[in-house]
Amino acid sequence: MGKILIIDDSVVQANYLKNILDEDHSITIVHTGDEGLSYAKTGKFSLILLDVIMPGMNGFMLLKKLQEELVTEHIPVILITGLSDTQSEEQGLILGAVDYIVKPFNPLIVKARVNTHIKLYRYRQQVEHMAMEDELTKVANRRHYDQYSIKQWQQAIRLHTSFSICMFDIDKFKVYNDTFGHPAGDRVIAAVAQTAKKYLKRSTDFIARYGGEEFVAITLGNTSEAAFNYFKRIRQAVEDLHIEHDASVSPWVTISMGGVTVFPKVGDNYDTYLKIADGMLYDAKRLSRNQVVWANERMVQWKERES
Repeated sequence: MGKILIIDDSVVQANYLKNILDEDHSITIVHTGDEGLSYAKTGKFSLILLDVIMPGMNGFMLLKKLQEELVTEHIPVILITGLSDTQSEEQGLILGAVDYIVKPFNPLIVKARVNTHIKLYRYRQQVEHMAMEDELTKVANRRHYDQYSIKQWQQAIRLHTSFSICMFDIDKFKVYNDTFGHPAGDRVIAAVAQTAKKYLKRSTDFIARYGGEEFVAITLGNTSEAAFNYFKRIRQAVEDLHIEHDASVSPWVTISMGGVTVFPKVGDNYDTYLKIADGMLYDAKRLSRNQVVWANERMVQWKERES
């Protein structure tokens, strides 16, 4: 079942389309371009049926706006029109429509085209998800992180909210690999990732494999103290897995974490604060490992424990 948004100023026409499709799909109807844009921005729809001729913002104008919005640019749009001239069809396709449905409606054609584009949308989502996921750990990969981090940084600037970055890696991982072998090392990397992921489950939380045994996490809206305490719990949860390490290093596999909380402003550079988080991680490793070192909004360093 797909979630379809019908944007049509004609109540009769919109309800007719709904009757054709609602046996197989979940349908939402709105009657103006402004309403349509607002609903589409929720990002929950897998297809939009858009009438070309509407008062105020017509279908072509709305289609252009949908293509300009990050959250709606990938939602397929089928235009509804009684226009049969190729110029209108060309204009819609240039603006990003995937197909046309011409009035009067043929129910079989409407169903066939809608089902085809929903299947294509789901397939594309699946491919994109696979391209953004680290195969070993099942968390986001470096490519996904590179895109997401900048988008969320800009979001934090716009909302005037806090932004926390945490870098962490597995302590003495080379020794672990040399002792237990690379397959066991891969299982440890995956276990650490999934343990952290269980905690980072809010819609504004994010975790990615940064490279090798190193990870990066992002959270929005937390105070420095809240972020510091939150990542201390994640560090403890990894230790509590009680994964055996080389006895000369530590009884159990542990992680070290370094991070920073900032209220970013226009002109601030994300990479500057990523380097600060990485510096905090370096200090955590240098001091005693298996701890969190954090920089608060005033760049005052907090340590979970002294060396």
